[in-house]
Amino acid sequence: MPSDLFSASPAKGPAARVRVGIGGWNFAPWRNNFYPSGLVQRRELEYASRHLRAIEINGTFYGAQKPATYAKWAAETPEGFVFSLKAPRYITEGKKLAGTARGIDGFVSGGLAEFGDRLGPVLWQLPPSRPFDADDLAAFLDLLPRELDGQPMRHVLEVRHKSFLDERYVELAREHRIPTVFTDSPKYPSLADLTGDFAYARLMRSESHIDTGYAADDLDTWTARALEWAEGGDPAELPHVAATTKKAKARDVFIYFISSAKERNPAAAMALQQRVDASR
Repeated sequence: MPSDLFSASPAKGPAARVRVGIGGWNFAPWRNNFYPSGLVQRRELEYASRHLRAIEINGTFYGAQKPATYAKWAAETPEGFVFSLKAPRYITEGKKLAGTARGIDGFVSGGLAEFGDRLGPVLWQLPPSRPFDADDLAAFLDLLPRELDGQPMRHVLEVRHKSFLDERYVELAREHRIPTVFTDSPKYPSLADLTGDFAYARLMRSESHIDTGYAADDLDTWTARALEWAEGGDPAELPHVAATTKKAKARDVFIYFISSAKERNPAAAMALQQRVDASR
């Protein structure tokens, strides 16, 4: 059974700015694997949040939840833990992004404040069928609220159509200070261009025959990239649309192991976080 390694963030240094996690917390193959034998399902979030520093909530992609649900999730997690939320698909999969003001407001004002300081970035995932439309996207980005109950809100955009591999997109995202997900997947176009003030990666290459999902060398490579991002750098070996950026100020980093050999993702996340923390 994994030990409670990650309940407290590092005190200082770039490792303190790196959060590694998984998508969701209810997955049957994690029982008697990540979760110890006999752990009741209602305590899985409590357990996961004490072995990881962040979780990306997938359920909100299919529909917003009640404020009481958000409050319950927040209450089950320790201080310093953060949730990322996938925004509802009914907002991002409509005909025009520019016409989503009502949906955005309903989602954001519909209880997200209940997360308090557990609220991390909101992920807006665009479908593979949506090409880059500069005017429509600019109008959408203008609609995203930058604060909630007086506290800053953070947003991140995941693009899945190859037309976004365009310097015009990178320039537009930078103008709006909206980070772009680095999607490490063989299925979708990937760009590691830094377009906001934090870095966000979704890693989708875990393998079932490896206990930690990723080989040790690959985990070492991602450790170096995570720390480079945290220190304000821009890993040049990752695919970019525009030129790599000059070193900037320190930034927060969110890395999630998603899909692929999903049963291995908690082990991958813990192995990467442990490597990052050991660097301090």
